[in-house]
Amino acid sequence: MIILGIDPGSRITGYGIIRKQGNRLLHIDNGAIFTENAVDFPGRLKRIFDGLTEVIEKYPPDAVAIEDMFFANNAQSALKLGQARGAAIVAGVNAGLPVFEYTALQVKQSVVGHGKAAKEQVQQMVKVLLGLPEIAQADASDALAVAICHANSSLLKSLTANLSHFRKPGTLR
Repeated sequence: MIILGIDPGSRITGYGIIRKQGNRLLHIDNGAIFTENAVDFPGRLKRIFDGLTEVIEKYPPDAVAIEDMFFANNAQSALKLGQARGAAIVAGVNAGLPVFEYTALQVKQSVVGHGKAAKEQVQQMVKVLLGLPEIAQADASDALAVAICHANSSLLKSLTANLSHFRKPGTLR
């Protein structure tokens, strides 16, 4: 299974592609889409959509995992982040891919083991889990963490589904 992880942002959108082979996670690629030199905000959204569409065409994933919105102090920033997320989601949906959303808490718990982990801890664990020679660019590293979260979540979901076959009829779930 190939997973495209996305860390959306209106100025920088990170992406990370991993392959899940059994219990192993293999790094395929990562990078960032920079939109700061776009003429206007709609141009930034187009650049995010076009950039992710190129990534999807180059490394056809089986699923897209995207970080869900975090709490924002500034309403204007939250709106722009929501629009950037929308452009990223549409890139995946437009390619016919399933899109899964994970909160920052879920990503940190999946990668580090607890939801209060510092950004540097997450980046270090991404490096270790994927055997990277160095820590990836911050937004790309976050995107790889989202992909790892989905890989771990999809494993858990399949294990949970398999366990449901072993329950005795009439027992509580």
